[in-house]
Amino acid sequence: MNISAIDNIGYVFKVSDDIVYARGLLKVRMSELVAFTLNDNSEIYGIVNYLDKEGVAGITVLGDAFSITAQTKVIRLYLQPSISCDYRMIGKVVDPLGKILDGDIEEIKNRVDLEQEAPSIIKRQPVREPLETGIKFIDSMIPIGCGQRELIIGDKKTGKTTIAIDSIINQNGNNVICIYIAIGQKKSSIAKVAKVLKEKGCMKFTIVVAAGASDSAALQYLAPYAGCALGEYFRDRGRKVLVIYDDLSKHAVAYRQMSLLLRRPPGREGYPGDVFYIHSRLLERAAKLKNIERDDIVIEGGSLTALPIIETVQGDVSAYIPTNVISITDGQIFLEADLFNRGIIPAISPGISVSRVGSSAQNKIIKGLAGSLKLELAQYREIEEFVKLGLALDEATIYLLEKGRRLVQLLKQPQNKPVNMINEILLLFSGLKGLIIDVKEHLISVFERKLISFIKNMKIFYLFYLIIRKNLNSSFVFFIVNLLKVFFIRKLH
Repeated sequence: MNISAIDNIGYVFKVSDDIVYARGLLKVRMSELVAFTLNDNSEIYGIVNYLDKEGVAGITVLGDAFSITAQTKVIRLYLQPSISCDYRMIGKVVDPLGKILDGDIEEIKNRVDLEQEAPSIIKRQPVREPLETGIKFIDSMIPIGCGQRELIIGDKKTGKTTIAIDSIINQNGNNVICIYIAIGQKKSSIAKVAKVLKEKGCMKFTIVVAAGASDSAALQYLAPYAGCALGEYFRDRGRKVLVIYDDLSKHAVAYRQMSLLLRRPPGREGYPGDVFYIHSRLLERAAKLKNIERDDIVIEGGSLTALPIIETVQGDVSAYIPTNVISITDGQIFLEADLFNRGIIPAISPGISVSRVGSSAQNKIIKGLAGSLKLELAQYREIEEFVKLGLALDEATIYLLEKGRRLVQLLKQPQNKPVNMINEILLLFSGLKGLIIDVKEHLISVFERKLISFIKNMKIFYLFYLIIRKNLNSSFVFFIVNLLKVFFIRKLH
């Protein structure tokens, strides 16, 4: 590497809106890092995003371009954008280039490129292991498996980030490394998320990658690739990793801003022609890797599970970016503003929410319950429409209506309070078998709290945990729920 060669040094001749144009870098390549030498001998970095035949390079500045002027020297570094990777990064808030934002640690020499190829088909294995989110609705009807890509989509302020944060909180004790990537959010919002994770004891297995709204478009563009590279570092060492991209709508806007400033031809909604590619090459990196056999020892393959978030406008999932990401992912969790306004939280629409992979990785007992649950809720919604017409109902229909109302109440869940899988099974079994039909609707949440508290205090949880993990039949569940019903139903009236 000869940095002093004349072809590796250029000079700025134009600065325009965080885009710098330089001449002299005749052999520089696209997406390479360059360094600007400022008047005070400090350096600021940039990425080459435009080249022409006359030796002009368009460079996106990773930071504030205010101090860059005409004739500022630019040096080619022969490097791709990379990030520091180490177990010491866990528990930290970092920027997309690996700089620690909430403290300091010793210099990490190990770095990986932000852009890496997705694992080949040969290196992957089918999704067979569940990733429990702790959200009753998702784990029962829209299950997620390790290595899956499940989209969270909905309007602003409908609980998208809450689902992602609850999924992280539920990994406490599950030996899963979580990476939360904040793209284009207010820094106060990012700090709030970090505070919640710290209070819940989750920062010991979580890394927050932050590119705030006040950061440059280039940093916002790099953030998801940086978080994915961190996840791949742990995945390749046999760990289970959960990566949350919050959100890819803002990522697409940042890329559109960069592209328009670089004078690239705009396409639909002003986005450049390769906006699909920036998301597809990112999400294809999520995978469950095959086990490795070395000297008769089997090393379990790691997994990287992606939960991208997309924000819609007035529930329009047919817009450009939502349809792009829906076509890339293995299912979507759609949040409806109408359900949210009615107090049904999480406001997940059962109609168009789907998981195309997760059911093959689901616990056998909850998988058996899920089929009944979907049918019961569909019947309840149909009957609810008849009730609005004021028609007379027979006893069987009234029973289904009352049962459906209690199931809807049972699926409600407060913020930042994920439910353990064992408790989920007990609660869903109670609702589906009609064991709580004599509990008043407004007391369902009280019944749920007392049931969970009882199991925890009476040490039944551990016995039940062992039996459920072996995927035995549901007769034991039926026995436990009937036993517990004797304790609580009468007390709640």
